[in-house]
Amino acid sequence: MKIAVVGGGSTYTPELIDGFARLRDELPLTEIALVDPDARRLELVAGMARRMLAHAGHPGRILATASVEEGVAGAQAVLLQLRVGGQAARNVDETLPLECGCVGQETTGAGGLAKALRTVPVVLDIAEKVREHAPGAWIVDFTNPVGIVTRALLEAGHRAIGLCNVAIGFQRRFAARLGVAPERISLGHVGLNHLTWERAVHLDGEDVLPALLESHGQEIADDIGLPVGLIRRLGVVPSYYLRYFYEHDLVVEEQKSKPSRAAEVAAMEDELLKLYADPSTTTKPELLGRRGGAFYSEAAVALIASLAGDRGDTQVVNLRNDGTLPFLADDAVIEVPARITAGGAVPLAVPAVEPLYAGLIAHVTAYETLALEAALHGGEDRVADALLAHPLIGQASLAGDLTRRLIDANRRHLPWAGA
Repeated sequence: MKIAVVGGGSTYTPELIDGFARLRDELPLTEIALVDPDARRLELVAGMARRMLAHAGHPGRILATASVEEGVAGAQAVLLQLRVGGQAARNVDETLPLECGCVGQETTGAGGLAKALRTVPVVLDIAEKVREHAPGAWIVDFTNPVGIVTRALLEAGHRAIGLCNVAIGFQRRFAARLGVAPERISLGHVGLNHLTWERAVHLDGEDVLPALLESHGQEIADDIGLPVGLIRRLGVVPSYYLRYFYEHDLVVEEQKSKPSRAAEVAAMEDELLKLYADPSTTTKPELLGRRGGAFYSEAAVALIASLAGDRGDTQVVNLRNDGTLPFLADDAVIEVPARITAGGAVPLAVPAVEPLYAGLIAHVTAYETLALEAALHGGEDRVADALLAHPLIGQASLAGDLTRRLIDANRRHLPWAGA
């Protein structure tokens, strides 16, 4: 079986290789194609990947190429993990909104919109090449903003599923706190990508969330950066991305007082690339654990193995709503548990969503609809409309100011914006 990783020169790729090596019985790969236009990074990461597979006794071959066509040809699955503009663009996403008093984050708010504008056209171009050179392949999107990118892929008729590590991260942490195997835990996970709540935590079918909040509430609150009193009153565990909504002004002040996450990651990447260049490094470095994306490799392996093996198991993914949440249009992309077979992902039934959460889900879905229109068709007015619709912005003067700033900062990545 062949898998292609577009964005394979990422410093995170060795985490993915480690997952493929450890879980090779679940996913017997013969070839992993790493595709990236950055020749230096690709050479270093590919070399590291080859040493890791050899060290693990894995027989798979690593192909390193700048050609999407060559990389995806014959692949059964194509993973997308690219970052248009690199960490420099991410740094703008995280710092520019702060100048206007808004949260600076690469997947939500103004920064998330900027990333969508840069990313959607590039991903759709790659997907067309997948359609031509690997017509039966599944596209697994881990590129942020996952919800918007996945919706773009689905609306263009591609075989695509969006993937995030939030749900698997909660599953693993809850299991550790309960002292049980992760496979015994399932989640009442509902919402949109990076806008989700755990409304139940089932241990062997029994909901233990109330007891979990009672005995481990403070630890959980510390993990997600929200007051323990809030999560105990709500009786749910919000994703840590909800902190940008529930504690917006506090987060802005915190972000203004320290370096951006992009700056931190860029420094880590320099160190990681040095380690990858060392021929004695044959296993993933400890530093990689601080890079982000915990459990992504396990989630990716599980999803691809279920698609390839027609397993019919349940995993949390991003997919079309199709009536699952009745207050959203069918073509909205939601993040919920789904049954995974060779035919794709089918969402499981979701209990009625309380107004406190349904209102925010609907609000952000409206923004995502407008954001996709802006990413597909360009135009200052479309960008301004998307910002005006976002619950973290929502003021006309602010949306107008951010629109001009975002377009100016990203002009070289937006052909419609002119030089």
